[in-house]
Amino acid sequence: MHTFNSGGVAIAYQTAGEGPPVLLIHGFASTARVNWWDTSWVKTLTAAGRTVITFDHRGHGASEKLYDSALYPAAEMAEDARRLLDHLQIPQADIMGYSMGARVAAFLTIAHPDRVRRAVFAGLASRMITGVGGAEAIARALEAPSKTDVTDMAARGFRIFAEQTKSDLKALAACIRSSREKIAVEELATIRVPVLVVAGEKDEVAGDVATLVKAIPGAQGLTLPGRNHMNAVGDRGYKDAVLAFLA
Repeated sequence: MHTFNSGGVAIAYQTAGEGPPVLLIHGFASTARVNWWDTSWVKTLTAAGRTVITFDHRGHGASEKLYDSALYPAAEMAEDARRLLDHLQIPQADIMGYSMGARVAAFLTIAHPDRVRRAVFAGLASRMITGVGGAEAIARALEAPSKTDVTDMAARGFRIFAEQTKSDLKALAACIRSSREKIAVEELATIRVPVLVVAGEKDEVAGDVATLVKAIPGAQGLTLPGRNHMNAVGDRGYKDAVLAFLA
């Protein structure tokens, strides 16, 4: 894994394959490895003739840990992605984000439309607009002495996942307190690149696909039958749809 300086923050990244570039942006409390490599996304995309770029968000994985919540707005995390493209001298790429990564990908697409050829927003749909909620409860769960001290079941789920990914719990608490920014319908309406929205049928974190598709001109949508927030990411139908969309 390599690192580069993103506005004073050390960001870890990795590349694989050859061909047109696609930048993958992982979700909260996850890592590039967990979100994209372990789910065979990198293998799938490189086999399709793509250069795949993955990175760990600030506060996540092998990237620098920051403990001030003011350093984690989604718009700034989108700038980490843009600076990575600059660092790799890639003028334009396809972008795919999952969950928090979808929000970051949307901010990137809105702020730098010339850098994005096509975009996939997955694991976050209508709640990109309405908000997800529960950030403070999740932050407190991450800061609790033990997961057994967490009584909020939804927040405990995030604590368990963060421990499974061997994350810095204090850094994640700072991140969740400021990264769940809503995106106004008016901002989404400015997007002109092709967009595919994907979420599981049972994904309560993401919300419904149709609402986000309606907000983005020309967007396409895919709802994955029977899938939830955790098991949609490796879904074969999701992969097939993305391959067709990017082609």
